[in-house]
Amino acid sequence: MTTTDQNNTPAPVKILIVDDDPLVLELLGISINSFGFEHVAANNGREALKILKQQEFTIVITDMMMPEVDGMQLLEHVTSTHPQTAVIVVTGYTGTFSYMDVIRAGASDFISKPFNSDELEAKINRILREYKLINKLERLSNCDPLTELYNRRFLNNRAKEEFYRADRQGYDIFLIMLDVDNFKSFNDQYGHQEGDNVLIKLSEILRQSTRTDVDLVFRYGGDEFAIITPYISREQIGMVADRIIASFNEQNFAETGISLGIAEFKRGNDDLGQEITALFKRADLALYKAKEHGGNRTVFAEN
Repeated sequence: MTTTDQNNTPAPVKILIVDDDPLVLELLGISINSFGFEHVAANNGREALKILKQQEFTIVITDMMMPEVDGMQLLEHVTSTHPQTAVIVVTGYTGTFSYMDVIRAGASDFISKPFNSDELEAKINRILREYKLINKLERLSNCDPLTELYNRRFLNNRAKEEFYRADRQGYDIFLIMLDVDNFKSFNDQYGHQEGDNVLIKLSEILRQSTRTDVDLVFRYGGDEFAIITPYISREQIGMVADRIIASFNEQNFAETGISLGIAEFKRGNDDLGQEITALFKRADLALYKAKEHGGNRTVFAEN
């Protein structure tokens, strides 16, 4: 689970603790509260599996010896279905599972019972430091340095996941392609520094006009941007487009405007990758038509 959103705001640390011994579970909860972290408790591995279907966690701390679903089975489930969630194994049966056993199975760390609160806090903080470094590296890899929006590389990686989920769960999802009208002329007249300022301001407008943790905003390249926006109607996305245009025009960048092409994703019978490629082509064509009609407007692609 990533610990920052698109605005680079740290997400709260959330820990799932799992143990069939009520006393150990209570002591773990008290310790984690004292570290300043939020936690959810599960009395056994089967309950933990149900909770993991409903919520995302930064770290899972689990006992190994439990009835029905033991800690090793839970560990295997987390590593396969929640690969960005760390797992700390806590057990008094060190002869049954060695340190290397659980590390090879995908655990981030191992602690023996009776656990030491200081040791547990140190292990949690080490994991969080690693998360912070990984997030920084991912952000450098996935974000455009000028606008701090996601870049085209990340869009290419994320698009299939987003459109597949929308198709599977049956909700509406749209792709917006947009760019700045007369941007080359503006750059030639006022210089690249002023051109960069236009792009930075536009990126701020796009953030303000979209929903945090719902919509995904990308710098596609040059002065072109893309937005993937789920859970929204055609009427609502038209209002979002109008808001983007109005906010940009308030900046009074000489002889510029914003043109937008919007395409709705509808799954057909082709390969998902081919359908996503076709979706981008339809949004690009709608953007081109917006420019053909004078720019500073929105055109919806035909389905």
